[in-house]
Amino acid sequence: MTGRILLTGATGYVGGRLLTLLQERRHLVRCLSRRPDALADRRNETTEIVQGDVLDASSLKAAFEGVDTAYYFVHSMGAEGDFEEQDRVAAENFAQAAVEAEVKRIVYLGGLGNPDHDLSKHLRSRQETGNVLRLHHPQVVEFRASIVIGSGSLSFEMIRALVERLPIMICPKWVSVKAQPIAIEDLLQYLMAALESPQGSSQVYEIGGPDQVSYGELMQEYARQRGLRRWMISVPFLTPYLSSLWLGLVTPVYARVGRKLVGSLRNPTLLSDNLAIQTFDIVPRSVPDAIQRALTNEDREFAETRWSDALSSGGSTKNWGGVRFGSRLVDSRKVTVSVSPENAFAPIRRIGGKVGWYYGNWLWSLRGFLDLLVGGIGVRRGRRDPEHLRVGDALDFWRVEACDEPNLLRLQAEMKLPGRAWLEFEVTPSPEGSEIRQTAIFDPVGLSGLMYWYGIYPLHQFVFAGMLRNLSREANQFAIVSKSTQDDGSGGSDCSNVATKEES
Repeated sequence: MTGRILLTGATGYVGGRLLTLLQERRHLVRCLSRRPDALADRRNETTEIVQGDVLDASSLKAAFEGVDTAYYFVHSMGAEGDFEEQDRVAAENFAQAAVEAEVKRIVYLGGLGNPDHDLSKHLRSRQETGNVLRLHHPQVVEFRASIVIGSGSLSFEMIRALVERLPIMICPKWVSVKAQPIAIEDLLQYLMAALESPQGSSQVYEIGGPDQVSYGELMQEYARQRGLRRWMISVPFLTPYLSSLWLGLVTPVYARVGRKLVGSLRNPTLLSDNLAIQTFDIVPRSVPDAIQRALTNEDREFAETRWSDALSSGGSTKNWGGVRFGSRLVDSRKVTVSVSPENAFAPIRRIGGKVGWYYGNWLWSLRGFLDLLVGGIGVRRGRRDPEHLRVGDALDFWRVEACDEPNLLRLQAEMKLPGRAWLEFEVTPSPEGSEIRQTAIFDPVGLSGLMYWYGIYPLHQFVFAGMLRNLSREANQFAIVSKSTQDDGSGGSDCSNVATKEES
């Protein structure tokens, strides 16, 4: 077990993923953050959070006390003004504080690119940061990476947005520049392996997967795995500035971040040696595998951390049309009821079939009829049992994906859709009684999926609001009935255990 680890950038994409790994392996971690409250819900008992700013040297001394290894994931790409000077000063402050505290090593994540070429300001600053750290500290382990592929990464989000929204893409020159992407899982393996690096001199390791591809080829591979056909037309006249404005319109990349990102894409980012492969027992995965894993990870759960979590990214969440999480669009609302979770869940477990959907049943029937017209299943299936649900049950044109009474019911849509959809109900205790949260989730496929979601979104506003309002009213009625029948022992059964009870 190594000594205490200082981690910067834990609110960002790579730092947040690394924090999870370090905590899972029970390392003692100290997170340095300008805003400790942003990390309060991410730490466990092995992690402490200290306030500090790498641009304020006086705030760093306490953070380095007792530290063996320090991870440096700080850069100012989202900052206004001279970000190169800010990066330089921050690296000097950090390295000098590490020397004074006798830290064994600094681990830094920089960017690939041939320093002899005319690098973009962003790449040049990333490499200069590594040089500054080495100038002041005797052992810096620097990993230089190109595009990082993983659910929630900046590059992956940009690729996703372009492919999903644009059937025809106008592609400037930078779309054809070669890179050597690395999967987030492989990058994290390298960063963890650095903890065991023997003390010695500094070293730069270039890391990447086996494939040399362009952004255009990455977009085509993403489209292939999502079952989309995309046409790409090359043009010579889109400058990095115009490209950044374009990205700001059609992707979640803020314009100032996009401008610096696009500027760096004019430089090939390929490995020039195999030192990392020779030194570490890590075999990076291919681009198709990396993209597939990113999509699979999002199927399993929403991305653990997101590039936009970084405090430097700025910008506010747009609520019209729902909130975007990865490829998914989410519309969520909640209500508080003065009843127990069991009574709050009672009308939820009865939803569908003859009971209906608590609001606008004629609209649900119309939706089922339209589904039948296009070859779907409609709402004619009803439900297996009017009182109880279990995982796998058909429920009109939904199927029960998860059921944990009295806390959760999640339904997956089986109607014909340009994407995938879920409807989820969560019940949690609250000081007033219970909170019911209703969430509609949609994973659109291509432009038709986005048009479908935004086309019906106004309908969601009153259908789902009405449904939640009536669910809360029914919950109060169930509470009254439950109170009047307490003595006879009647009540509902746990839907997660129905199968066991029926079989016994």
